[in-house]
Parts: sequence; structure tokens; C-alpha cells
Amino acid sequence: MPQTPPFAAMFDSSGYNRNLYQSKEDSCGGLCYHDNNLLSGSLEALIQHLVPTIDYYPDRTYIFTFLLSSRLFVHPYELMAKVCHLCTEKQRLVEPAADKSRLRKIAPKILQLLTEWTETFPYDFRDERMMRNLKELAHRIASGDEMYRKNVQQVIQSLIRKLASLSQYEEVLAKITASSTDRLTVLKTKPQAIQRDIVTICSDPYMVAQQLTHIELERLTYIGPQEFVQAFVQKDPLDNDKSCYGDRKKTRNLEAYVEWFNRLSYLVATEICMPVKKKHRARMIEFFIDVARECFNIGNFNSLMAIISGMNMSPVSRLKKTWSKVKTAKFDILEHQMDPSSNFYNYRTALRGAAQRSLTAHSNREKIVIPFFSLLIKDIYFLNEGCANRLPSGHVNFEKFWELAKQVSEFMTWKQVECPFERDRKILQYLLTVPVFSEDALYLASYESEGPENHIEKDRWKTLRSTLLGRV
Repeated sequence: MPQTPPFAAMFDSSGYNRNLYQSKEDSCGGLCYHDNNLLSGSLEALIQHLVPTIDYYPDRTYIFTFLLSSRLFVHPYELMAKVCHLCTEKQRLVEPAADKSRLRKIAPKILQLLTEWTETFPYDFRDERMMRNLKELAHRIASGDEMYRKNVQQVIQSLIRKLASLSQYEEVLAKITASSTDRLTVLKTKPQAIQRDIVTICSDPYMVAQQLTHIELERLTYIGPQEFVQAFVQKDPLDNDKSCYGDRKKTRNLEAYVEWFNRLSYLVATEICMPVKKKHRARMIEFFIDVARECFNIGNFNSLMAIISGMNMSPVSRLKKTWSKVKTAKFDILEHQMDPSSNFYNYRTALRGAAQRSLTAHSNREKIVIPFFSLLIKDIYFLNEGCANRLPSGHVNFEKFWELAKQVSEFMTWKQVECPFERDRKILQYLLTVPVFSEDALYLASYESEGPENHIEKDRWKTLRSTLLGRV
């Protein structure tokens, strides 16, 4: 069974493999090259370029880039139908006596293309039309040889396992979301139910950072590369089908991951604002500073940024008496690392260092790179907004999509790392499900801890006491 190489090998430092196309003459027309680099092409020509022939197989970099970006112009199921048609018609697989030697030469290449598609973009096949086309083409390949039949079964079984795993993950997410309640509601109904805080569950910052890394890596695993493109899908001006973009915004795993960042920020703020005593609040701030530092050392930049965001929320940052008791030197260093000035220059430098370490790593522990996810999405958004999908000629702007694929493929490498730390169910359960305060409840807790400092804060406090606690 052909194996696909790791993502890290796909793109060189300059953006993509510069000599991909020297072996292939442009036989179908409609493709534009410069110094052997594919710059643009008509959609039809690019689809033709994806389909193997007896003496040609597309480079893997091209396959990934085209499958990733083509959904901006054509539904995956429509692309699959065209690929199937080209494979069967052009290779004469429809003929009753489809020449066996010919089939033996082309079948492994078609099978390899299907393998790459199902391995890298399995979520495309949640669409029944995709699965139907896959099975039809697979059947044509398999009909000629017992060996191919087994290989085809492996591809389809592996795909079904991935889709089942995804469904299971989504069910777990739905349960977590359904069970999450506002902390203030729980406090009012059962005050004794929330006497615990994170430190009573685990007082070791390193252990908490490890469990945060477990959550991050698990959630990253389920984000499909296509979600980055589908998040920004807009109408293709050359496409007359007005309705075709409605079902493409399939980005729920990406959105669930962003929601996790927000939850962690609110959890940090809640844990700091909850304690009645100033020294306990100061201790909680110092605990989270240590957790954040361990996240930085691990390469978990997303949790690090979520913790810093939680500590910078107004209900927390206004607690001046509490902060006066905190040794802030370590926090200042972390804030400096994640400073947004110069387009997050310090963070990007640290990320490059972690990425470099990951490339030469001997253990999974050294391979961990969890980027600050919102910034990654923002980078991809600006790349998408900054360049047109189509050139004035109507050609697809493939130069743009090489760059897009480069960014997404790096993410694909990072998300494949297995978490090397032992799972601690108790800590994970707490981090994922403990109720957190809403923004209003955070402000109320903050004012109750350290009273309002001006008329605006006093008015807000009165309003919050009235609406949240039913007190005047």
C-alpha cells in the first residue's frame, strides 16, 4: 500500500518544491508557468493536472494545494465527479476488456491519488455523493486484480474509521457544551458545590500545563485543513450557482477550538476573581503565571496566550491591591514574549524556534508546537484577502494558493504530534467542565473583592448586584 510522506517534506523554505513540473510537458493547455513554477491556470486545466496518466503522477505538493484551494471554485463532490470521469474515460477503464496491462499501470496511481485525498481531506467524504463516487471508481480499479481489491478496501476502511472517530469527538464536544453552566447560577443554587478551585485539584503548574497541552493537541487533531479555506469562502464571480456556498461553511472543529481558547481565558479570570481574600487571589495569579511559563517551555503558545488574556481581562487587571502582592517579574517576561507590537514579532521568533526544534526532535516532547491559533487564522485571512483568487484573465491565481498551502501544511505537521504526557482524568475533567463566570459575573466578583473606584464603576456594580443577585 503506498504511504504518503510527512507534511514537513512537502514544502521547502521558499514556499514549494521549485522543480515540480520539469518532468511534465503542458499537454492539456491552460496552465501558465514561470521558471518551471506553476503560477496560474484555468480550472479545467488544473483539474486535468490532478489526474494521473500511465506516465504521469502529480506531485504531492500540487495535490495538497489543489485539493485545499479548489473548494473556493467547485464543490469537492463536483471535483470528485470530474476526477472520476477523467480517470475512467481518458484511461479507457470503461471498456469491457480494459486492457489489463494498461489497468495495472494506471490503477496504482489512481489508488494513490484516492489514498492522499481520503487521508488528508477525510471530512470531504461525509458527503454521500463523495463516498458514492469514491466507491464507484474504487470498484473499477478493483475489478481487474485481487491485490487492488484489498488495497481499495484498506483505503475505504481507514476512511470510515476516521469519520467514525470524528463523529465520536463531536458527540463528546456537544455533551461538554450542553453540560456547561454559568458559575454564578451554580453558586446561587448550591454555594457549597463550588468550594474547589484549580489548586485544590492540582497544585503543580507543570502538571496543569501538560493537561492543557493534551486538550490543545486533541482539539487540533480534529481540525481539517479545508476548514481554514472554508472559513473564508465567498462567492466565486465566475460561478452562476447562487446557492452552492451555503453548505461549505463547515468549520465547526475550528470554531470549537477558538471557543476552547475563550473558555480557558474565562476560567483563569474566574479562578482569580473567586477567592474572597486578597492573598488567595494573589496566590492564584502566581499559580497561573507558573502554568503559563510551563506552557511556553512546552511550546504550547495557545494556552499561554489564553492564560495571559484571562489575566489581562478588566475584572482581573483592575484588582490593584491584589496585584501589589504579586511578584510580577515572570509575568512581565511572558507578556513581552506575546507582545502584539510589530505584528507579534517576539512571539513569531519564539514560534520559529519551536518549529526548528520540532524538525530536529528525537522525542514527541520536543516536537510539540501549538501556535497561537487566532493569529494563525488572522494570517491566513489576510493572505486570502490580500490577493485575488482569479487573475484578470479568469485564470485561478495558483501562486496565492501555494502560499496558503504552505501555511496550512505547517499546521498539519504540528497537529500530527502525539501528546507525550500522561493523561490525568481529574484535571482534564475540571479544565473542560467546571462552570466559569460570564463577563458580568466576573465584574461583580471583582467589585465585591475590591470596591468600585469611580462613579461609572459604582453604577455598574449597583446594576450588576440588582440583575445578577436580585439585591439593591
